[in-house]
Amino acid sequence: MPLASGLKQRALPRDYLSISESTILHLRKPYIIAWWSVAFPGFGHILLGQYFRGMGLIVWEILINLHSKINTAMVYSFTGNIQMANDTLNPRLLLLYIPVYLFGIWDSYRGSVELNKEYKISEIKQTPITKYKMNSKGINFLDKRSPVFAFIWALFIPSLGQFYQQRILASFFTLLWTVIFIYFSNFLEGFIYLLQGDFARSTEVINIQWLLFIPSFYFFTVYQSYTETVELNKLFDKEQAAYLEKNFQSSDFKINKGRLVE
Repeated sequence: MPLASGLKQRALPRDYLSISESTILHLRKPYIIAWWSVAFPGFGHILLGQYFRGMGLIVWEILINLHSKINTAMVYSFTGNIQMANDTLNPRLLLLYIPVYLFGIWDSYRGSVELNKEYKISEIKQTPITKYKMNSKGINFLDKRSPVFAFIWALFIPSLGQFYQQRILASFFTLLWTVIFIYFSNFLEGFIYLLQGDFARSTEVINIQWLLFIPSFYFFTVYQSYTETVELNKLFDKEQAAYLEKNFQSSDFKINKGRLVE
């Protein structure tokens, strides 16, 4: 089989639009993907567009963490109370947690490297870009969106930046867990006491085990909202350039060594 024919058959499309999701193929830095998997298992896979795999790892992390009291033990360890950390930690499921945690880091790094290869092939072959998807349930389309607005909305409430990108499944998943974390950690109650200057009461009502889930989710959604909006805009520019070149550029128009030749 000729090489060009083989490339054409195996080249992935550069995006996939559904009514609920906007999944795109673009270059990713494997070390950053792996770092997010270190911060919270599943985040690296979400960045790769592997939503169900990522969500499964996130739920696994939450359930095992809650049962083993890992977050609470970490707080005691960081404050130098090693004995309390040992007394709090439940080791019965901890040995199941470690292999899955390490697998998530390795698998997200490996997936990033492989998808980067597929991206380069798709760019060489200039595979099609889907402009819009429409059916009786709604419409989704590529357009220019502001990374700054995505960043700002994600700062207000985690998930709104993803919603702005038309990533509905990831958005509601993030929102659901954010509400659960805030409710069980008593975050808002503690925040109100903090504003009133009652630091002792604020510390007393906070549930550390649930509270420590919030920073990872919060900063991840802010990061994803900004960076993925930038990548969506790049794909939109490519689609517009291809459309203009196909429909309006003269077939005699060429670019040769920096000079326009007609």
